[in-house]
Amino acid sequence: MHHVETMAYAGQVPWHGIGSQLDPGQSIEVWRERAGMNWSLEEAEVRFAADAEDQYPVRAFPGQKVLYRSDTKRPLAVVSKGYQVVQPQETERARLQIEQRES
Repeated sequence: MHHVETMAYAGQVPWHGIGSQLDPGQSIEVWRERAGMNWSLEEAEVRFAADAEDQYPVRAFPGQKVLYRSDTKRPLAVVSKGYQVVQPQETERARLQIEQRES
């Protein structure tokens, strides 16, 4: 079992057979769309539900934040407030630059 929902590739079909095959030289926007990476990371303060008898049943968890997808609102991780978010489009841009240098 895997946790890959969507992806894209150029060249040979990956061993797992998942993804959309793209021709080399496609734009970053095309890669993001076909790879399912056309969303951004959002962040919010971590909150939790305490005992209902409490005057303030929803409390904050200081120093932590939750990262979630902008499209589905699905939570991805709980990290410290100091965690530096890197957006999916930034990683794609770096990957394509590396790919271009190698070819």
